Amino acid sequence: MALPPFHPARVAFLVLFAFPLMVHAQLKLTVNQLVSFVESSIRLKHDDKRVAEYLKKVKLTERLEDRMVEVLMGKGAGPYTIQALRALASESAGLPKAAPPPPKPASAVIPPPSEKEQREIIEAVREYALNYTRRLPDFICTQVTRRYFDPSGLELWQRADVITERLTYFEQREEYKVVLINNSPAEGVSHDQLGGATSSGEFGTLLKEVFEPESETSFRWERWATLRGRRAHVYSYQVAQPRSKWRIEYQKTLSIIAGYRGLVYVDAQTLTVLQITLEAVDIPPTFPIQQAKTTLAYDFVQIGDQQHVLPLRAEVRMREGRNLVKNEVEFRMYRKFGAEAVIKFDTPDALPEDILQEQPLLPSSSTPPAATPGQPSPVRTLPPR
Repeated sequence: MALPPFHPARVAFLVLFAFPLMVHAQLKLTVNQLVSFVESSIRLKHDDKRVAEYLKKVKLTERLEDRMVEVLMGKGAGPYTIQALRALASESAGLPKAAPPPPKPASAVIPPPSEKEQREIIEAVREYALNYTRRLPDFICTQVTRRYFDPSGLELWQRADVITERLTYFEQREEYKVVLINNSPAEGVSHDQLGGATSSGEFGTLLKEVFEPESETSFRWERWATLRGRRAHVYSYQVAQPRSKWRIEYQKTLSIIAGYRGLVYVDAQTLTVLQITLEAVDIPPTFPIQQAKTTLAYDFVQIGDQQHVLPLRAEVRMREGRNLVKNEVEFRMYRKFGAEAVIKFDTPDALPEDILQEQPLLPSSSTPPAATPGQPSPVRTLPPR
């Protein structure tokens, strides 16, 4: 089933769960990976029996101590999970001792901005967001979408495909041309024919919807953070359903407008948006899609003789019953639009998995200079793209 074309003036999610069910091979995990998986399952309230069934397919590379099983039981692991963990502890008794988990670095204590400064920051970011697309240059880039699915609901992802496209941005409109599917030429395949899960809004719509006055978005300063090596304000926000324009569509037959909440990461030096998250709230229980979340990261990119803040990576997650879908979308190799623009269309290696994650907070002694809206720093903290 084909999906409708991307439209920059709409924020929508569409899901088709048609991927085949695959048999899981035995999983080799370290103890730290095992503990992280079980803790995540507890936090996400996964079914105890299903977690235990997947643990039966795990082969440890290190010794699991009985005391760690007791720790996980204290954190809320269910009886079937504990039984499977004890079996793993017995099976791994002759293996080397597990390496200790890396210590969590102490966070630096930095005072928050005053309430007046917080309001001024939000207003500066609002002006930036509402005028974002007007400031973008015409360009060409490569968009790579890695699509994953998991019919178990346990975030044991299986890759469905990798789509490489040429994205042309001209006069504030996007056009897509599918170039490769799983590194093979995609002759005659249009963007509309890809099927599966898709999203829209990366080039300005998400920002605009959150910050436009009609949304009546409520903001609250949360904390300082370090994101991709840069100091950032973190604001939480919420848009009530009556003021929302976020449409979630299911197989072109059902749709709802959902309220949403999330976080906005604002660069402390430039007051540009480094990252934004959106998570749907209060979805009707009768609607097939019960969870929908997007994380969109930006980076400083040189196009021609100027720097611009442009999308770097987006991650979209959705759930229908136990079925999970995840899209990892990367925007690479930006070039100025024109006849001289040449892009080698191959599929680049994926960016680091932690590219969207916060890093330990920079010490207070490294407080950045005063912010200058619209003048991004030339400092780059990512590998060449």
